[in-house]
Amino acid sequence: MTSRSRYSPIAPAERLPAWLRRPVGQASALEAVQGVVKQQRLHTICEEGRCPNRAECYAAGTATFLLGGPICTRSCAFCQVDKGQAPAPLDTGEAERVAEAVASLQLSYVVLTAVARDDLADHGAGLFTAAMAAIRRRSPGVGIEVLTPDFWGGHRDEGEGLAAQRQRLAAVLTAAPACFNHNLETVERLQGEVRRGATYRRSLGLLAAARDLAPTIPTKSGLMLGLGESQQEVLETLRDLRSVDCQRLTLGQYLRPSLAHIPVARYWTPAEFEELGAAARELGFAQVRSGPLVRSSYHAADGIGNS
Repeated sequence: MTSRSRYSPIAPAERLPAWLRRPVGQASALEAVQGVVKQQRLHTICEEGRCPNRAECYAAGTATFLLGGPICTRSCAFCQVDKGQAPAPLDTGEAERVAEAVASLQLSYVVLTAVARDDLADHGAGLFTAAMAAIRRRSPGVGIEVLTPDFWGGHRDEGEGLAAQRQRLAAVLTAAPACFNHNLETVERLQGEVRRGATYRRSLGLLAAARDLAPTIPTKSGLMLGLGESQQEVLETLRDLRSVDCQRLTLGQYLRPSLAHIPVARYWTPAEFEELGAAARELGFAQVRSGPLVRSSYHAADGIGNS
């Protein structure tokens, strides 16, 4: 069953609240990055996910590249990226073209993310290590953050699955990214509906394993609000993240990409985001970005070197 048959369309007259409507702005920055990305035949989650902050981030010298092609093997109900169980074969030149784009644009900080590639033996871990190595050969001073899937799949035995996941994670962390990011996306109660193929506890375990394997590399996670969660559930999730020593956090409003995606349950106000951000800091997060238009890579370069 596809997401198109699962969800009821929102009312055609529904409008975004004023605080979610912002001008595109900085068109020159958009055009410069889009031109290079197109020339190098690459994908960015900024474009694939229609991020509202992409012009701001491009102008600040930051971009998020989407590795592994434009087709994801998972069918998460919130995500704009195309889905399919038979992605195209890996592009062996992708890492070098990402490095060329980083050098051409003179980026100072890069976020590498990827579609879920459950069809691959390493579930995409090699995509990250290859891209990091290529970038450093061309631009050794660039900061590199990774935003990874859970590297899980295809294991009947839980113990074998955990061991394989840890091995894939270790390969990525050995490449020494500036930050390791893996998003919980939503509260535990809503995981099955929102994140198909992933689980809450498995994702927490991945973040815990990252701290165990590479304690000097900061870990980060993010939540989308507006899917039907309560404030209490959000706070419980933040406590769970702190229990595995997650240091950085993003909180942003879920915006429905199309009528085929899961609907918005409500729009959290800027004041509510400020309140949650303050609560997160009280819980001990070292870096917090909380606001309606915040996304996983928003101001990602801030706080480099802090844990």
